[in-house]
Amino acid sequence: MLNSGHMVTKQTGKVALVAGATRGAGRGIAVQLGAIGATVYVTGRTSGSEHSEMDRPETVEETAALVDEAGGCGIPVRVDHLVPEEVEALVARIRREQGCLHVLVNDIWGARIEWDRSVWESSLDTGLHTLRLAVDTHAITSHYALPLLIGTPGGLVVEVTDGTDEYNAGHYRVSFFYDLAKASVNRMAFALAHELEPHGATAVSLTPGWLRSEAMLEAHGVTEANWRDAIAHSPHFAISESPAFVGRAVAALAQDPRVSRWNGRSLSSGQLAKVYGFTDLDGSRPDAWRYVTEVQDPGRPADVTGYR
Repeated sequence: MLNSGHMVTKQTGKVALVAGATRGAGRGIAVQLGAIGATVYVTGRTSGSEHSEMDRPETVEETAALVDEAGGCGIPVRVDHLVPEEVEALVARIRREQGCLHVLVNDIWGARIEWDRSVWESSLDTGLHTLRLAVDTHAITSHYALPLLIGTPGGLVVEVTDGTDEYNAGHYRVSFFYDLAKASVNRMAFALAHELEPHGATAVSLTPGWLRSEAMLEAHGVTEANWRDAIAHSPHFAISESPAFVGRAVAALAQDPRVSRWNGRSLSSGQLAKVYGFTDLDGSRPDAWRYVTEVQDPGRPADVTGYR
């Protein structure tokens, strides 16, 4: 059901849809788009009245309030992006209220991960549902949102994934279904780039590094304020980054008049920080994927010197 109880105010600046902004990278991206004055439609399945299967406390209303606090206009809408009719209604609402869409961020996930399970060991129901949540949702959202986005030249689509195309091509990621899901999202950006280019729009895939999401902080028994305490039992956690870091990457792309140079590319937050000059909340620039390749994967002792 669409939540229509939020007062909509037009602002100068970008109109964005962050699909899957309840928590994690999506929340960080929505907030940082708010920081550049954007009007941000914040969607997800968990609202004050209804929770998703993830059964976590974060809600789209909380994210929208954080967008407001950052200086933007946050508009929470409870949407299940697996339901075409709900996505169609969402886009119709954006068209009616704003008349345009400048930025689409597909960060929809919400899947439970089965770690280190082969395709025959995995639960087939869980695995196929993972693909639906990770792939079908992105395709459904793009199908309905892109006709509005291409109406204004310079539109940007960001497909959020885990791992760069280069890294994922040479590394097995977690399980058959997880590996397939994340590779698919990278490929979606590549395909969209070809379809959007004639319309003056740009599509990229973007990965954060080791993300200090709400769930990750909880798993390590720390908060954002004392996250470094987790390094004692997980030394490579020293390279981790806050959701604001990938959010600032999207904000930088959204403001770049030459963003088309990235069309079809697989990008990371650490890579873009070097180009655009933004930092994480602590003033550092963690380059997680270079660190993983050069330090973590080869089994070297944890040392972030030169990597953040």
